[in-house]
Amino acid sequence: MRARFLGACVALALLVMVSGAWAQCRLVVSQQDIATLRQQAASGKAEAQCGLGMMYEAGLGVHKDSSKAALWLRKAAEQGVAPAQFDLGELYYHGQGVPQDDRQAAVWFRKAAEQNFAPAQYALGALCTQGRGVPQDKEEAYFWFDLAAAGKMDAKMMETAAKTRDETASHLTPADLSRVQERARKWFEDHPAKVQ
Repeated sequence: MRARFLGACVALALLVMVSGAWAQCRLVVSQQDIATLRQQAASGKAEAQCGLGMMYEAGLGVHKDSSKAALWLRKAAEQGVAPAQFDLGELYYHGQGVPQDDRQAAVWFRKAAEQNFAPAQYALGALCTQGRGVPQDKEEAYFWFDLAAAGKMDAKMMETAAKTRDETASHLTPADLSRVQERARKWFEDHPAKVQ
């Protein structure tokens, strides 16, 4: 999943402003744009902080530096930018630029997941399945996989989320499954306009 994500960032970096789920993060590649982005990030613009963090994470137009990526992504994440929260969670999960910490990964994945950021919902479901950073909980995992499967991701990732959700369902009782499906239905009712 991480390789696909970074590959998507490389493709998106060719655009000055990206659309869809990544519209909150500005990714650039020219030196003039990088200088402007750094200036905007230093002045506190969350979108610029997110973009600069992603550039450092992937080495786009700058030398790859996971520590600088974590610094800028944290600034944007603390301002509520879901892609930055997800990326910061990924850095903690893999121990890149920050100490490896499953609990911190789960904290940041949850923040992004609660904003309907589908990649974070999938990642949080995976942590729940494995019991990494959160208690192992198949019902909770199903919930997040179900949300991710209906979210905005590429078709292959949506298919993976649906398959993982269905595999997780096989470990639940009919009563547990019914309860978690009702919880997901309510989530969709309560969060229709916030889908990332």
